[in-house]
Amino acid sequence: MAFTIITCSGVSSTGKLTTLVGITLLCRCAGMIEACIPATRPTASLESALRHAENILVLDGCGDCCGRKKLQALGIDPHLHLIATDCGIEKRGMEEPHYGEIERLAAAVREAIRR
Repeated sequence: MAFTIITCSGVSSTGKLTTLVGITLLCRCAGMIEACIPATRPTASLESALRHAENILVLDGCGDCCGRKKLQALGIDPHLHLIATDCGIEKRGMEEPHYGEIERLAAAVREAIRR
């Protein structure tokens, strides 16, 4: 079962983190992750990219849930939805994400996919 990850890709530390985690997992787990797409893509491009997605995982940085809202506006419900701040990661303004945060969130995503 392969997943397409949609990342919120915001400018905050947690938004940047979602992008880094998606790219990391795409490289590390090629069989489980088929694509990593930022929710900031133009709507038509995002809709086209998701047309053939087997399973969709939305990875949001915080409770604003920008990635999930973008998909809901397209009438798409993700199979899985994770929020970085719900995984114990602190939103720190526009700072860069730390390596440990990338590893922690990547592990949470892998665990959610394996369930």
